[in-house]
Amino acid sequence: MAKWREMISDFDSDMVNHPPHYGTGSIECIEYIEDFLNEEEYIGYLRGNIAKYLHRWRYKNGIEDLKKAQWYGNRLMKVVEDA
Repeated sequence: MAKWREMISDFDSDMVNHPPHYGTGSIECIEYIEDFLNEEEYIGYLRGNIAKYLHRWRYKNGIEDLKKAQWYGNRLMKVVEDA
């Protein structure tokens, strides 16, 4: 029964802001990538993800992909504003 609850809670998790499969370590994957890349590389990474989600939203995850593109866009704006 506990396994079933765990599966259901995964469906209820926030797949846009905090996907459970990206936070299994001590930091989230995006934080590691930001730390690992220099600023220009990180900007390219963000832009690539924005393009990916804007390209596929009609064919894969609909609104969820548009929200992901927006999420990466917000990260990009923060990087540019902080520069």
